Amino acid sequence: MLTDAACRKALPGETDRKISDERGLYLLVRKTGSKLWRLKYRFAGREKLLAIGPYPEVTITQARSARDKAQQQLRDGIDPSAAKQARKAQAIADALDSFEKVARAWYAVKAKTLDPRYAAAVLSRLEYDVFPSFGSKPIRSITSPMVLDMIRKIEKREAHDTAHRVRNHVSDVFVWAIASGLAEIDPANMIKKALIPTDPKLRPAIVKIEPARKLLSDIEALPGTYWSTLLAARLTALTAARPGVVRLAEKQEFEDLDGPKPIWRIPAAKMKLTRKQKRDVAWEFVIPLSRQAVEVVKAAISESPACHPKAAHNGKKWLFPGPGAWTKPISDSTLSKVYREGGYEGVHVPHGWRSTFSTIMNERAAGEDQERDRAIIDLMLAHVQPGVEPIYNRAMYLPRRRQLAQAWANLLMQDAVNAHLLLPAHRPWRSKTRETGHERVKNRRTAAATKPRRQRRQRSAGPVAEEL
Repeated sequence: MLTDAACRKALPGETDRKISDERGLYLLVRKTGSKLWRLKYRFAGREKLLAIGPYPEVTITQARSARDKAQQQLRDGIDPSAAKQARKAQAIADALDSFEKVARAWYAVKAKTLDPRYAAAVLSRLEYDVFPSFGSKPIRSITSPMVLDMIRKIEKREAHDTAHRVRNHVSDVFVWAIASGLAEIDPANMIKKALIPTDPKLRPAIVKIEPARKLLSDIEALPGTYWSTLLAARLTALTAARPGVVRLAEKQEFEDLDGPKPIWRIPAAKMKLTRKQKRDVAWEFVIPLSRQAVEVVKAAISESPACHPKAAHNGKKWLFPGPGAWTKPISDSTLSKVYREGGYEGVHVPHGWRSTFSTIMNERAAGEDQERDRAIIDLMLAHVQPGVEPIYNRAMYLPRRRQLAQAWANLLMQDAVNAHLLLPAHRPWRSKTRETGHERVKNRRTAAATKPRRQRRQRSAGPVAEEL
């Protein structure tokens, strides 16, 4: 039999070793120095182990008491290890006594596998739509009608796509809860076919060149639109890049702007890829820039406070900062809002430029009997294809991609003003007077120059008035 003194004096060796007590109980001394109580027993004809706890936190007396209790369970036909796991599951269930607590526990695990931006969107949907409805209720008490009622509230906002996404999130929570022993059924799965179908026309697009030119002209003529929004809208149209990538564009991503082969090198982390591909530099995407696209980039760099040499070096050098703070880019909804204000709601969205580019340039390729260009146009849209061949193809066809990018820019920007004319210095300022930035500065200087003269006249007139 072991003694407490023997347990204290047990030293680690080159390998783990066991020091037996009696009736299956032993002290496992690991080579790392830790000491753990273990009980070896047989149940249903199989040898099993029960972890009792570490020494000296669990004393020899407590370890023997735990052994005696386990052997009593064996006599009652109970597996001690299974009983211990059941107690742990019940403890978790007692701690996670509401849907919100379970959902946050699921999110803590799931968020590690998600893109940070998407993870934040998932949590936002749960907090805004789900928790107010039944977040405080025990997860086992939630029924399919309760979940459907919550979804119907989202559908009343005409947010059908969001409704489907939220149902998926709730279902994922229940699947995790079932696997963790916290629930038995997934009520969100049962209502899947009861949801209003999503509208397939979520990204309308103009697919003719003349209306596309007018669209861009109408957007750029809107009064009071912030300069970074206008330039971001134009770069989106010229490059057919995803709007989310455009709004996050940074100065260092653009190369050779004054040379013959200007490019936009988009990091893989910003592309629509799997998590593994996002971490692989080979999946970065290079966009050859047309002359008109270079003009947009240069105009943005010259105006963006984040790109100025005196800007904080630890900050992001955003090309398109938001109007509220230059330390942040324009928001997700900024470009979409401009299109709605321009009267193009349901007609064209920022993401629609990808369809516009693809349709017009593919029709052009067919008309010029350039069948090979169709595959290159698809490469220019950065559609993910399996294997590494697409990566090599993008590099191989870069000269032709540059030619097609310039041809597209020439088609789209016919009669368009130069990009620098979209900057505040040349456009009406956001004021009732409709003055441009240049006029605003000039008028302020004039007012400042004339103000002292009035003050001098008032001071000279004061004493005279008193004498009279």
